[in-house]
Amino acid sequence: MYAIRKLSVFLKPYRVWAMLAPVLMLLEVAMDLMQPRMMERIIDQGIAEGSMPVIIQTGLLMLGLALVGAFGGMANGVYAVKAVQGFGADLRAALFRQVQTLSFGNLDALETGQLITRLTNDVTQVQNALYTLLRILIRSPLLLIGSLIMAIVTSPQLVFIPLVLIPLLLGAVILIISKATPMYMGVQRRLDALNEVMQENLAGARVVKAFVRAQYEQERFGATNDDLMNQTIRVARMTSVTMPIMMAVMYLGQIAVLWFGGSRVVQGDMHIGQIVAFINYLMITLFSLLMVSMLVIQIARAQASAVRVQEVLDSRPLIRSKPGALTGFAPQGRVAFENVSFGYSSESRHNGHAPAADAARLPDGGESARAVLKDISFVAEPGDTVALVGTTGSGKSSLVHLIPRFYDVSAGRVTIDGVDVRDVDEQELRRRIGIALQETVLFSGTIRDNIRYGRPDASDEEVIHAAKMAQAHDFIMSFPDGYDTMVGQRGANLSGGQKQRIAVARALLIQPSVLILDDSTSSVDMETEALIQEALKEYMRGRTSFVIAQRISSVLHADKILVLDDGKLVAEGTHAELLKSSPIYREICESQLGSGDKAHG
Repeated sequence: MYAIRKLSVFLKPYRVWAMLAPVLMLLEVAMDLMQPRMMERIIDQGIAEGSMPVIIQTGLLMLGLALVGAFGGMANGVYAVKAVQGFGADLRAALFRQVQTLSFGNLDALETGQLITRLTNDVTQVQNALYTLLRILIRSPLLLIGSLIMAIVTSPQLVFIPLVLIPLLLGAVILIISKATPMYMGVQRRLDALNEVMQENLAGARVVKAFVRAQYEQERFGATNDDLMNQTIRVARMTSVTMPIMMAVMYLGQIAVLWFGGSRVVQGDMHIGQIVAFINYLMITLFSLLMVSMLVIQIARAQASAVRVQEVLDSRPLIRSKPGALTGFAPQGRVAFENVSFGYSSESRHNGHAPAADAARLPDGGESARAVLKDISFVAEPGDTVALVGTTGSGKSSLVHLIPRFYDVSAGRVTIDGVDVRDVDEQELRRRIGIALQETVLFSGTIRDNIRYGRPDASDEEVIHAAKMAQAHDFIMSFPDGYDTMVGQRGANLSGGQKQRIAVARALLIQPSVLILDDSTSSVDMETEALIQEALKEYMRGRTSFVIAQRISSVLHADKILVLDDGKLVAEGTHAELLKSSPIYREICESQLGSGDKAHG
């Protein structure tokens, strides 16, 4: 229950409702416990003695007690729903806020499918358990204790029957719960896997169709779905025996009461009404015990979900601003890498993700980290355009991700205007850096909203100016709604090049001191890319820009070109200098431009 107790803090704003619900349930319990006594009175004093007034009066009293109990039950349900829904909404909001604070390294380790499950299904499981608690936690134990007391008061001679049956039933239930509890965690893990497959397929539906892999994906989903189904069946099979055991014990109890009680009635020691009332109290006792058992099973399942929810809430961003971090940072844009090394963590490598920031705490050369960048040193002066070239996996994207501190270095340091990026407030640092990532992500809303994403207060004129520099204005205006055109899911109604140009405009609009274009024009034709570069020349005057491009033609006129190979900076200089000094750069150029004058132009 530890994880569930920790989450109870989210119930505090609704504690009045959470307290009212059980109090009102007390009313229903009290009324329920009175009903068998009323039945005893009708049978022994009304029917047996032929007294119609007793039957009518007691019947009306039973009706009145039932209405009062119904009111208590309905009011309990209303307040329980209010408390539980408020709890769930606040918990989901806290989880979402927490996800927003996590660094790239955290998100590398927490897969998308897992996060979706934890924010939806796991929260729902905890909500359901809380609702059941507010409804049953008071009702069932009180009915259990109250009905047992009333059974003793009604017929002390038969009290040995429930005292024998209850331990038998309780032992069976405890055994079932102990077996089922760890199995619920397996259900949640399999649900994670199912959500992961679904998320990948929805995001990559066009790729699936393009490569005619629908059958394969159906089989992959089917296997994951069957695994979830089989695990759920195993848990259900384990818990399903509870009800048959319960019913068998209840019938055994009825037989015992009729057997032993009937002989007492024949001997004149008991009345028929007492037996009827005792049987009712026995059924209430055993049924309440069953409800408590079901509650414990649900709590066990909720506990598994609560642990997973708490894991997210307890996650601490691997990248955090240190106390007293520099604010009001207004850099000129001098970027320096000083003997920088960086590596993947073992966890991220195991999950197949990008480098995680916890690698920063791994010793150099440790077995749990693989170096991605090795002893990188260079300087980019304000106004410089620095291009990064190299084969796939050489570390280009990893290098530029260290500038806005998406990850922390393993060794060395990255500085802007001589200030270590780790000494600058995280949000303040990123406000000064514009970045168009390798993977273009657009959000639901209008094109204007997407361009204005980093500066919601930007004027329409500024939005249009940024779009023009990114060569996006013309195609945007070709749409009937212009900048108010709604972007489809993940930008489905836009081409790859159009999405990339909107992403570039979004980066330009924040007027950064440092601009990073991480292969962000790969889907743009060469002519449009050249226009973008021309438009950026004046805009980036006095600002520093880093450009990763697969096309060598895109970086020919960069002030400095960095050549990366296997995480090492093997050469730097202008295009002309590198053609003379770097065999790797010359090989890249010749592979794209040919070996003639064009490569040397």
